[in-house]
Amino acid sequence: MASKQVDPEHQSAGAWAKKYYFATRVVMEAVLRPHDVGPTQWYVMYELMTVGPTSQRDLTRMLQIERATLTGVVAALVRKGLVEQTPDATDQRQKVLTITPAGAALWQKLPDPIALILETAFDGVAQADIDTTARVLREATGKLNSLFPKGKES
Repeated sequence: MASKQVDPEHQSAGAWAKKYYFATRVVMEAVLRPHDVGPTQWYVMYELMTVGPTSQRDLTRMLQIERATLTGVVAALVRKGLVEQTPDATDQRQKVLTITPAGAALWQKLPDPIALILETAFDGVAQADIDTTARVLREATGKLNSLFPKGKES
């Protein structure tokens, strides 16, 4: 009979980080679905509500997503009337995104999925443990990103 021993790779910090990420996506999608907003759309709206009008190019960097992905997300937000896309005043090739009045009104009604995730996931966890976890993952991410800096992949 085969052993039911747990593969240690599935208990690694990386495996748990991935599981946490997927769990947060499920929560975000469930919370936002009734409002016809997806997680990436929520992040775009969040940036526009907190930072203000932003170039689409800058949002790609800020959200760390592919340009083609953001193009589709922005097109959906524009189609829904939540975001306005206009040419940049200094470079007509670039687009500036602005939240519309309808987008701002929806934003006021949207539940905050990040607050729900943090309250639920870290309820009863000491702040020192949360700080340590964030620090370790931040440092590990930085080290991995330095292996292949953007644009230098082989």
